[in-house]
Amino acid sequence: MIPPVLRVSRLACGPQGAQAGERAIPEETPVAIVHNGSTYAVMMATPADIEDFGYGFSLTEGVIDDLGDVDSIETLEFDEADGAVGIEVRLWLKDERARQMVARRRQIAGPTGCGLCGVESLELAVKPARLVTATRHFTVDEISRAIAALPPAQVLNRQTRAVHAAAFWQPEDGLVAVREDVGRHNALDKLVGHLVRQGRDASAGIVLLTSRVSIEMVQKTARLGAGVLVAVSAPTALAVRTAEKAGITLAAIARDDGFEVFTHPHRIAVGGAEQERIAHVG
Repeated sequence: MIPPVLRVSRLACGPQGAQAGERAIPEETPVAIVHNGSTYAVMMATPADIEDFGYGFSLTEGVIDDLGDVDSIETLEFDEADGAVGIEVRLWLKDERARQMVARRRQIAGPTGCGLCGVESLELAVKPARLVTATRHFTVDEISRAIAALPPAQVLNRQTRAVHAAAFWQPEDGLVAVREDVGRHNALDKLVGHLVRQGRDASAGIVLLTSRVSIEMVQKTARLGAGVLVAVSAPTALAVRTAEKAGITLAAIARDDGFEVFTHPHRIAVGGAEQERIAHVG
């Protein structure tokens, strides 16, 4: 197995001079998503939770609608002796889904976590997100607890300080799952794949991101069906507009002392007159 983290030699330089040592850094490797023998995409990703990635990417790209569209999945690793280095995730689709895939087939080779490489039109780049109808509410305290739970669970980032995380949190269960990757899109795709494989109801919890929120992150969250998306960094303007249209509660700039809500604040229960006031925001 390709290790997700490597230790490499480095020279630390500072006011007191230089000191030799080692540092843990994340690996990234080409990961090809292959449907019925045809390569759909090649992404640079962290070699961990690869089957989750295959399912999640296929779902958020609209290649499949659910796990029932997939007959089987396998992963194969290649090294220099094979003439290529990387991983293939091979998904074999049901016949009808395979025919639909052929009709919209594309082949893309993207940099780390790139979500738009190879898109053939402006319409596809900003396609509307799926409408989310989740009704569950969360308190400010619950969202704060969710954010506080994330850093201790970021195993790869504690080692490397160089990867993004996507996570899912529920009041009853706490932090249900965390997925990390050098690409923020990849991390969310891995999370989507895991939750779908577990049969988890995403409308009952919160999606957490350590990255900024761009349109693709909103689109992927909408595809999962989660009603609340909370990020450590800020959103883009297009992400806010997309979340508004998709019915997603988007909170961002989440810190120890609070967060900011940009769309659909009705799912955030703050209580009293303030709850009535924010219901009209946006």
